[in-house]
Amino acid sequence: MRRLAVFASGSGTNFEAIATACERGEIPARVVLMVCDKPGAGVVQRAAGHGVEAFVFAPKEYASKADYEREIVARLDAAGVELVCLAGYMRIIGDELLGAYGGRIINIHPSLIPSFCGTGYYGLHVHEGVLSRGVKVTGATVHFVDTDTDTGPIILQKAVEVHQGDTPEVLQRRVMEEAEWKILPA
Repeated sequence: MRRLAVFASGSGTNFEAIATACERGEIPARVVLMVCDKPGAGVVQRAAGHGVEAFVFAPKEYASKADYEREIVARLDAAGVELVCLAGYMRIIGDELLGAYGGRIINIHPSLIPSFCGTGYYGLHVHEGVLSRGVKVTGATVHFVDTDTDTGPIILQKAVEVHQGDTPEVLQRRVMEEAEWKILPA
C-alpha cells in the first residue's frame, strides 16, 4: 500500500476527498502525513479526524524557504512517503522538495491547463479570470509538479460547465464538487 502525504493551506476539502477514498479502498494507499503552512487552517482538524499526523508550520518562522522545505523533506522521509499530493497548498514548491521528491509530486489546479494557470492564477483568481473572459467551459487539472508554475505533465482533466450568473465563489464550488474531488483521488 502506497504512503501519501497531502499538502494543503485551507479548509481541506481535497484532503478530505483523498483521505476518504483511501479509507474506502478506492485508492490503494494511505495518507500518512498532512503538511500545512497555515496554523489554524481547517485542514488540520480534518487530518485529526482521519487520524493523520499533521506537520503545521509558519513559513515566517524560518530563515528561508530552503530551511522549511528541508524540514518538510525530513518529515516526509521519516514517514516513508512515496507520493506527495498538493491539494490546495498555496506555496510554490522549491528546489529542496523538488530535489528530493521530483517526479513524485502532483498538484490539482482549478482550470483546464494551459488556460488560467501560472503566476497569479490561484484560488478565486482563477474563477474570476474565467468569468471575466466569458469562458463557457472550465474545469480542473491534475498534473505533475516541475520547476515552473502549473507547467508539469498533465495526468487528468475534467471539464465543468460555466453557468450564466455564476459568481467566482459559486463557480469555485462547482469546480471542486464536479471535478477536483473526483479527479484528484482518481
